[in-house]
Amino acid sequence: MTELSLYAAAPALAQPWLQLQFGPFSLGTVTESSWVVLLLGGINLVIVIAFAFTIGNNRRPTTAVAWLLAITLIPYVGLLFFLMFGSNRLPKNRRAKQARFDSIIREVMEELESAGQFAPVDGRFKRTSRLARALTAIPHLPGNRIQIHTDYDATLRAMAAEIDTADQYVHVLFYAIGYDDATREFFDALERAQARGVRVRLLYDQVGTFRYPGYRKMKRRLNEAGVEWHRLYSIWPWQGGWQRVDLRNHRKLVVVDGRVAWMGSQNLIERGYHRGRARYGSRDQQWQDLMVRLDGPIALGVDGVFRSDWFAETDVIPDDGPNPSADLLNTEPDLDIAPPQDAANTGATEDLYDCQLIPSGPGYEHENNLRIFTQLLYQARNRVVITSPYFVPDDSMLYAITTAVQRGVSVDLHVSEQGDQFFTHHAQQSYYEQLLRAGVRIWLYEQPFVLHSKTMTVDDGVTLVGSSNMDMRSFTLNAEMMLMVYGREFTERMRHVEESYRARSTELSLVDWMSRPRWRFWLDDLCRLTSVVQ
Repeated sequence: MTELSLYAAAPALAQPWLQLQFGPFSLGTVTESSWVVLLLGGINLVIVIAFAFTIGNNRRPTTAVAWLLAITLIPYVGLLFFLMFGSNRLPKNRRAKQARFDSIIREVMEELESAGQFAPVDGRFKRTSRLARALTAIPHLPGNRIQIHTDYDATLRAMAAEIDTADQYVHVLFYAIGYDDATREFFDALERAQARGVRVRLLYDQVGTFRYPGYRKMKRRLNEAGVEWHRLYSIWPWQGGWQRVDLRNHRKLVVVDGRVAWMGSQNLIERGYHRGRARYGSRDQQWQDLMVRLDGPIALGVDGVFRSDWFAETDVIPDDGPNPSADLLNTEPDLDIAPPQDAANTGATEDLYDCQLIPSGPGYEHENNLRIFTQLLYQARNRVVITSPYFVPDDSMLYAITTAVQRGVSVDLHVSEQGDQFFTHHAQQSYYEQLLRAGVRIWLYEQPFVLHSKTMTVDDGVTLVGSSNMDMRSFTLNAEMMLMVYGREFTERMRHVEESYRARSTELSLVDWMSRPRWRFWLDDLCRLTSVVQ
């Protein structure tokens, strides 16, 4: 074939390749729309090459590879998703505020140490306490009284009664707030406090709250009462800067005058979250939660976490009350004032405990909660009990749990029989086989309840309670807060709560689990792939 005939036949020879790469167009149209396709393809190739060299910076290899595949296989759409969800870091100004607030806490704590007000934790958990302080700037604080509350509606009433005792200020922060019959008494208490001259400040997560009925009515009620309120982690870039739209503040707390604080897993909303029939079950779902009432110096620690969140949103650090260091030096548990008791309040209230707060979230450089969880698991000698509604661990936590079992530690995991989040629940189930084969005992809390408490007890020495789930969202995307309580006495009180959960649960066996239809395993494994963004 001559050179001239080859030139004439080139369009026909090239056509199949062009159709494969860029769709049905001919060389005769190369100067038209096909050049656009070639240009876009070339730009995407440059993007893929650039990301191949940079996307692994400070990311887990599995996460980096997943994003690189998305950017390569879904041109431009994958890049758009990466820009929206590829980073869990807050804007630079927000991170600077967190660092500034931490430096203030460190200065106060150094002043307290020099005054000899507290000593390091004794015993084998001394290094855990030191780790928590290095991550958060908050040391352990002794001399605290703790009440455990597990009755959902009674807890709402008790928090409202607490607000009625306020003299100076009330600070409220919840991930989800609903204005309904169950919470109306709480809002009434806020209004009464504001009317008698108490300064009331309230924060809520924007996405966690606006999706529930009565959102506009709630804002109107707060405005009419004169309560100062702000949204947390706004999805609008002009309200706080550009950031991942699914970063959330998942904390739950109430502080009254800096002397009493409430924290835990319960949101400020009716027990069924206005869902009616369960989405993935057959009956109305009800949330089973746990809150603790803290009386003593640790209440000021909880207040400090609130003030840091307020500062992040408003650029103002509330200055109610005396100097924070003076408060901590002089705060003693109030043994005379307590909210109405109910059947959910477990154990005596006169015992005093050493406590340490562990806030975590995208404002911190490290995954504080994950590091503390894994540290405690590796320190465990006899028994670990974990309660979590969303249990989707990363590799480090999974290895810590299975390693604990292999060295003879008894590990129990309390989860819901039927979860409320479809993808998260199925991702959670994808770990059951590996956990059961390792020797972990799994307890399924009966329907229609969602076991929403987040706790962990380690041996007879330390207890964790708070807002953090054991999944990648809580480790990297959510602002959370856990309370670490040292000592056998409180662990024994928590054992009674764990026993009450176990009494309403069914133990899952490996034989029963492996007898499920094969398609359910496939669904669980598919949902596991999405766990990092759930």
